[in-house]
Amino acid sequence: MKICFFGSSLVSSYWNGAATYYRGLLKEIAALGHEVTFFEPDAFDRQAHRDIDDPTWARVQIYPATTDGWQRSLSEAARSADLLIKASGVGVFDSELETAIAELPSRTLRIYWDVDAPATLDAIAGQPDHHLRRAVPHYDLVLTYGGGDPVVSAYRAAGARDCVPIYNALDPATHFPVPPDARFVCDLSLLANRLPDREARIEDFFLSPAERMPNRQFLLGGSGWDSRATPPNVRNVGHVGTGEHNAFFCSGLATLNVNRDSMAKYGFSPPTRVFEAIGAGACLITDAWQGIDCFLEPDREVLVAADGREVEEHLDALRPDRSRAIAERARKRILAHHTYEHRARQFDHLLEGISTKSEAAE
Repeated sequence: MKICFFGSSLVSSYWNGAATYYRGLLKEIAALGHEVTFFEPDAFDRQAHRDIDDPTWARVQIYPATTDGWQRSLSEAARSADLLIKASGVGVFDSELETAIAELPSRTLRIYWDVDAPATLDAIAGQPDHHLRRAVPHYDLVLTYGGGDPVVSAYRAAGARDCVPIYNALDPATHFPVPPDARFVCDLSLLANRLPDREARIEDFFLSPAERMPNRQFLLGGSGWDSRATPPNVRNVGHVGTGEHNAFFCSGLATLNVNRDSMAKYGFSPPTRVFEAIGAGACLITDAWQGIDCFLEPDREVLVAADGREVEEHLDALRPDRSRAIAERARKRILAHHTYEHRARQFDHLLEGISTKSEAAE
């Protein structure tokens, strides 16, 4: 099947947390025999911060971030595609693209793929005239990268024909254990861009524990933190390219995951960082969210903290041998059940279902 996918970026992870998800899934979807073309706008300086070349398993089409740019790209995609996929959060002309794809002739299969469903659903709930209320019923399927039953129910209530989560996962060819790097040695690391709906949680789960634990070394990676005051035992290394993620995660005693407000509220939304870190062989401490035990066993494969004080307790009790044991058990679990190969097979099964329904309708 010829698949045309509109997303933020496949070739740049710069201010683009969905890049790992897109790469892992689409590589495995292509391996199942599908032909993938990824359309991305030349926006937010991402092309100047590429971290991979165009992959062999997808054709990348970069279009100007203009009205004419997206319209020409959509016309090209609609002529050739058996399936059109619009991901949320492209960053420019999202509502226009989502509406235009919904209005295409019904012979073209359409999927809306939401990589930030909690935020999208909050926006729909708060805006009676939100464009997705009109557009979503015209898509054959809504896919999300998390959210569980609360997200599924909310999307069906918003008019979706069906909604299925396809969760983040591990690409073991990309994220794997490497030797520790002296630049990233620490007691606790965190890799997270500075975002308004996550900063307060990072203050609670990371910066406050650092302030209360002056003899411990903390490492902060991600864009946007330069203007933020941090305790003296927090080293800020700025943007960390994907090629250095493995070393970043596995060089410390533990690494921390902190969900954004909306993700924590809905639960069942493990971010890409969880799988990246575990794939790299890290011992993971995560903030608490509903559904974590569907992916990892607390205390045995992951350490779960309800607040910053519990982060401190985990660090106080953690020794290198226990850290390694937790990391090894977690990686074994993820490799067995949560790789992008697993997710691509799930996608292929869903695709067969909507294709059959479309043929029956004709």
